[in-house]
Amino acid sequence: MPINIEYRGPADLPEIIPVFPLPGALLLPRGQMPLNIFEPRYLAMVDDSFRDGHRLIGMIQPDVAHSPKNSDKPALFRVGCVGRITQLAESGDGRYILELTGVSRFKVVEELEVLTAYRQCKVDFFTYVDDFTARMGEDEVDREALLAVLADFLKANNLKVDWEGVESAPNEALVNALAMMSPYGPAEKQAMLEAPDLKTRAEILIAVTEMDLAKKRTSGDPPLQ
Repeated sequence: MPINIEYRGPADLPEIIPVFPLPGALLLPRGQMPLNIFEPRYLAMVDDSFRDGHRLIGMIQPDVAHSPKNSDKPALFRVGCVGRITQLAESGDGRYILELTGVSRFKVVEELEVLTAYRQCKVDFFTYVDDFTARMGEDEVDREALLAVLADFLKANNLKVDWEGVESAPNEALVNALAMMSPYGPAEKQAMLEAPDLKTRAEILIAVTEMDLAKKRTSGDPPLQ
């Protein structure tokens, strides 16, 4: 997805960003994430991101395991990914339908005490400086193994895919798209997010998928619907 601004490094991004805690949501650099925004606090967040001119939202998962029960402000994982709003439509019934394009992962330095209904964090992008270079490390990805486990997953779940599109996709786009669309839980999504490089992210995705397939074969679970 082309965007109207070039982010060349961490210095091009603000230190303080609004964050959208969403369990199971995985955004990765240059990946696209559709969002249906309807809560008033997040509608305000979108409005403010345009008013402030940066159009950036940090996607991050709540860390439920380290949060008080029934908390309306759960703890956050320490790593998320900031995305730029590259598409936005009004639904006519008060919602925003938007798409985020991932820019870079970040580490949370601290959550700020703010007056806004949505949460804001001071973040550090410098740990993930390689995120600003497209297709970094993709030659190290075991593409053959990735495609093999994808084929097994599709067969086990009676799913089909545009193989022509898959085979023509660069490794970075393929790995990140499959990771973002994968049906796994928050822990697995967080592990893929925090992977130090594309090769490791692909290896995690392959391993998690192989374990899932093995579990289904052993238990006789029905395929995904």
